[in-house]
Amino acid sequence: MDTPLSTIAVVGLGTMGTGIADVLVRAGREVIGIDISDTAAAQAVAALEASTARAVARERITEEERRDVLARFRTFSDLQAAAEADLVIEVVPESYEAKQEVFRALDGIVRPGTIVATGTNALSVTRLAADSAHPERVLGLHFFTPVQAMKLVEVVSSVLTDPRAVEAVTQLALDLGKEPVAVGDRAGFIADGLLFGYLNQAAAMYEAKYASREDIDAAMKLGCGLPMGPLALLDLIGVDTARTVLEAMYADSRDRLHAPAPILKQLSEAGLTGRKSGRGFYTYEAPGSGEVVRDALTPLGSAEAAGGREVRSVGVAGSGTMASGIAEVFAKAGYQVVLAARSQEKADTAKARIAKSLARSVDKGRMTGEARDATLALITPAGTLDAFADVDLALEAVAEDLEIKQELFARLDKICKPGAVLATTTSSLPVVACARATSRPQDVIGMHFFNPAPAMKLVEIVRTVLTGDDVHATVREVTTKIRKHPVDCGDRAGFIVNALLFPYLNNAIKMVQEHYATLDDIDAAMKLGGGYPMGPFELLDVVGLDVSLAIEQVLHREFRDPGLAPAPLLEHLVAAGCLGRKTGRGFREYARR
Repeated sequence: MDTPLSTIAVVGLGTMGTGIADVLVRAGREVIGIDISDTAAAQAVAALEASTARAVARERITEEERRDVLARFRTFSDLQAAAEADLVIEVVPESYEAKQEVFRALDGIVRPGTIVATGTNALSVTRLAADSAHPERVLGLHFFTPVQAMKLVEVVSSVLTDPRAVEAVTQLALDLGKEPVAVGDRAGFIADGLLFGYLNQAAAMYEAKYASREDIDAAMKLGCGLPMGPLALLDLIGVDTARTVLEAMYADSRDRLHAPAPILKQLSEAGLTGRKSGRGFYTYEAPGSGEVVRDALTPLGSAEAAGGREVRSVGVAGSGTMASGIAEVFAKAGYQVVLAARSQEKADTAKARIAKSLARSVDKGRMTGEARDATLALITPAGTLDAFADVDLALEAVAEDLEIKQELFARLDKICKPGAVLATTTSSLPVVACARATSRPQDVIGMHFFNPAPAMKLVEIVRTVLTGDDVHATVREVTTKIRKHPVDCGDRAGFIVNALLFPYLNNAIKMVQEHYATLDDIDAAMKLGGGYPMGPFELLDVVGLDVSLAIEQVLHREFRDPGLAPAPLLEHLVAAGCLGRKTGRGFREYARR
């Protein structure tokens, strides 16, 4: 194990194995590629030839360097070729039987000091090591695809692993320009342990027909800034692979959130495994293609917006950041806006906040001074809800308290003209409870904007069982006119985004609570391995731990799933007044402004 890892064998030349071989040869290592399929080996060579040719064309390497890289990659169909390797990385299919067969064969081939790494993302490294003649040299080395681009490498130790082996592969990962994170042996490790629970819930949400596949994916991309929606990502990973990972996670955790959604089994057994088969949650142009094509489930377009009510004027109730942001959005789109607060002074302050926001847009060249003045002229601040008497759409953005909202809707019912649409921006409360506070529940709907409203493109449109079809059509049409992306969902806790986001955040807290990984490692794993714009603890501190706890509690009450119970560590921090950035301390400490 003290020998430099200069010759490395990669067993299994699928997408992952080929990617690992690519980064290794470019980093100057001699790479022995092994696959029982001559076709897979030939494809791996062709992929390396193509990627290095692109690098030459982009002047990242010279033609001579390209020849050197290609010369360092040799392919074989027999495991005996691994005899001279200092490190063997296996990336064969995700099955104990397949991997154990490789490990047992390697015992009789490689030197005693050779490190043997498994590329598993879910199976027990300890179990694989226990079957080896030299368990001390076995560890996990979990790369992320595409390997060339993704920076994270999880280095997984079992209780049997020699620390020198861990040190050697950690240094290798650094030499490859990767960011290694050391983790213990449990199903899913950090990144997949958090990611696959979220993917599973998205699959279950789709299976329950709560929302369309397009709306679920758009909601998570636009609401959370994720590079891909969960169902598209499942198709990319492979529905069968996801099912295998979740089975392993459930066996480990017995958490119902990890029990594979039945649709994953149905798709897997039908051979609809995602991109690689040409069909999964979506249909693709051809097997292996990423080009989505229309199928029977593809939405027909915006024809459903026909038959809505005319909206020329909008009332926004509230004086906080969300209310002023929503008022700004409507005014920019040309609507007459009445911005009503509890006093004229608060309403004037809210309009002044909008003026500052528009001034920043002018300074950055995003709008002209004339457009700013025209937008401000459309906003009328008012100190009473009575100013909503003639608006076509009344939208509340007051405190997230059901009693306050119900009282407000009862007042809107008396003030607003017949035919006006009444909307709530709640992110977690039942919309129907607001509707029942009025004599016209058919006119009430949810319009959940995301903060900051001027920047965030998503609006969740929440129908209750009482909402009229014309009201739904009206709000979808208006949402499109204000240049936002509407997604439809039913009236249940969390809607789409929060119902998928907050269990993931809660599970991250549990990882820290159980001393499995540190805040920094978890945040790094999700940003580098999952492409998330923020790690879970960065996000929790921005959202506010009190807000996060309240949403977790609502989700737990609604779905009664033990896995959704708020993590005690979150409850303790909130009780201690550590609420995140707004108090200067949450999961991390922040400088006071």
